[in-house]
Amino acid sequence: MGLESSKWAIIFLVCWLYKNVSCNSVEQKIYVELNNTVPCVRLLNATHQIGCQSSISGDTGVIHVLESEADLEWPLSKGPNPPYMVLLESSLFTRSIMMKMKNESNRVAGVAVVVPNTSPPEFSPHTTCPNENTGVYSDNYGPNLAHCNTTVWNPRGNGLSYEEFDFPVFSLKEDNETEFIKQCYLDHNRAVNGSAPQYPLCAMQLFSHMHAVTNTPTCMRRNDINFSINPEMVCDPLGDYNVWGSIRPYNDTVFGHKENESVVIAAARLDSRAFFWEVSTGAEGSVSGFVTLLAAAQALREVTHEAPPTRNILFAFFQGETFDYIGSSRMVYDMENGKFVIDLDNIHSVLEIGQVAVHSGTNLFLHSDPVSRRNNTVNDEVKNLVNNLQSSTAGLSFLLVEPNVSQPLPPSSLQRFLRAQPIPGIVLADHESAFNNRYYESFYDNAANLNLTYPSDLSPEEQLEFVTDTAKSLTDVATVVARALYKQAGGNESLVNNIKADPKIVTQMLYGFLVSSNNSWFQAVMAPELKNILKPSPPEYYVGVAMSSTPTRLVQYLLANLTGAATNLTQSQCQKPDELPNESRQVGVPLDLSVCVQMDRCTVYHCLHRRFKKIVFICTLWCWNPTTFSFTVSLADVLLSLGSGHCPTQQHREGFFLRTCIGTPDQSSVPCLRAGRVCFQRLFHVDRITVEVHQSSNFPSSEPGLGGKTAVFLPSRIHICLINYSCVA
Repeated sequence: MGLESSKWAIIFLVCWLYKNVSCNSVEQKIYVELNNTVPCVRLLNATHQIGCQSSISGDTGVIHVLESEADLEWPLSKGPNPPYMVLLESSLFTRSIMMKMKNESNRVAGVAVVVPNTSPPEFSPHTTCPNENTGVYSDNYGPNLAHCNTTVWNPRGNGLSYEEFDFPVFSLKEDNETEFIKQCYLDHNRAVNGSAPQYPLCAMQLFSHMHAVTNTPTCMRRNDINFSINPEMVCDPLGDYNVWGSIRPYNDTVFGHKENESVVIAAARLDSRAFFWEVSTGAEGSVSGFVTLLAAAQALREVTHEAPPTRNILFAFFQGETFDYIGSSRMVYDMENGKFVIDLDNIHSVLEIGQVAVHSGTNLFLHSDPVSRRNNTVNDEVKNLVNNLQSSTAGLSFLLVEPNVSQPLPPSSLQRFLRAQPIPGIVLADHESAFNNRYYESFYDNAANLNLTYPSDLSPEEQLEFVTDTAKSLTDVATVVARALYKQAGGNESLVNNIKADPKIVTQMLYGFLVSSNNSWFQAVMAPELKNILKPSPPEYYVGVAMSSTPTRLVQYLLANLTGAATNLTQSQCQKPDELPNESRQVGVPLDLSVCVQMDRCTVYHCLHRRFKKIVFICTLWCWNPTTFSFTVSLADVLLSLGSGHCPTQQHREGFFLRTCIGTPDQSSVPCLRAGRVCFQRLFHVDRITVEVHQSSNFPSSEPGLGGKTAVFLPSRIHICLINYSCVA
């Protein structure tokens, strides 16, 4: 071997050892990866931006653990080493503290919130008047009722979800990793007797940059102004599917008004949100309502097959209601424009199931709209619906009561129907005025909020079958709803008391939607190719981009199985209904699902998805009306992570965190050059993430449009780094 080749061999060997030995050692000394972390994300609406994000290269700060609100003085004014990364307990995650940090954002690099395993007395980051600009009440319709002038529905709301923060905010679970951060702070950063700590200091890095800025019109316009061969989208529309089904099938290719057709709509919402993206369980806010409606649909299956009522009953499950009523707005728009199987004139009445699981007493409440009830015809039908509901409580443990007749409707999908025309309707809820839900649209609205607990000695399969008190309560509510719907649809009165919801079905749904979706019942219901969406945790209820989410899929399959009729078809025939005579249009055709194979049984049903995304793309600029439309956007190509560690000196702090590195974030090892020395660090693995722009669809009478709030998808990672350099000359 020649001298030259030997030289290159030695260089190669040194480089190999350097890459595979030295860097691994440095990585282990520097980084401790944290799991179970969730970001707050940047969102846009028609007029401005809300949420959180980091700078394009990430943000760095010395860790400061906040112990009280008075302790804010150190990071906001006294501390000599700004900017600071503030770690705070959830009890200190208040509007007062967050707004003080926002106003001094030049000294705050980011915030990490430690979420405990127990819930505080109350917490709601939503506004006090949810969806106030996109409901029915306005200067032109019940102006005295607009903007929650008479009833503040969410008095606990602090509005944090609708503030803009110019720094990243993450949530951390309370565990050993969080304790590690605190210990790092105590060992290196805590001031003693008011004196400033000396280097080395413990610091933290956060990356959650997103590209969208300003507002929805600006962001969407930038999508169109792109001269690259490979254009990069900075905004994407929110989208999902409404799920609906009816006791008598409609030909889903024939749209518009149906002569001599009268329909009772039973509705519930599917989605929820929280300040942090990936933790929106919505137990009381959404799950209690749609589980009740599914159970009511199941309770009606036999009686509607044996003695069909004169009117049809349509079960509607709306997605995206959190963001200015996206789903119901789309259905109303389609009805107005001849794009749905019925139109608004075919609607006899509406019964919506709201929050029904947190009782403050023995009563549930029947909310109606005082403005539309000035119409005698509407008022008479509302009275009839109220009577049908109140007379359906025989043998049950609660009463149904009307609030003051001058009180407006709570935030509800019914408001979007009333914007189109006067329609008789009731919203069933567990609150007379303000929400009983202490955790509206927050990560604390979970199974614990419904007291959904199980004996400690039960296996997961036994928990699935264990009938909780919450399940019993919602079963009674579902029974009342089913009976009232049957009577409202003109059913046989003599059969009403035979209608009863099944507590086993309710308890299985509560377990699947709030504890673990990966259970034997959901596995049996879902198509084999979709079982991979089932996880040992609750589904995520944050509405996403234009795709069918897990809750949508689950509700679709459950509605099919709970309302469908068993057949004698083989599995092969069941999977190809279009090839069967007299079957093709009687079987719902949502996406790729036409029949549901469950435990070797073929179920024929009429259950459809209605997508609500594509319509937004024909909107022109005049459509950006924040009082009419809902639009949610977030951003693309996000690097998301967090890290902390020791900074030996101020110079090292700048050299490490504000690094000038050769390479890209996708490279596993990057040399950083500073002051003639080469210090090697291994970058933690960060997924390149597409954060999605979420766009909603609330529509005016003649044209579709956009407006609203936003959501995102981020597989989040947080890292702690112990910054001890291994440097070579």
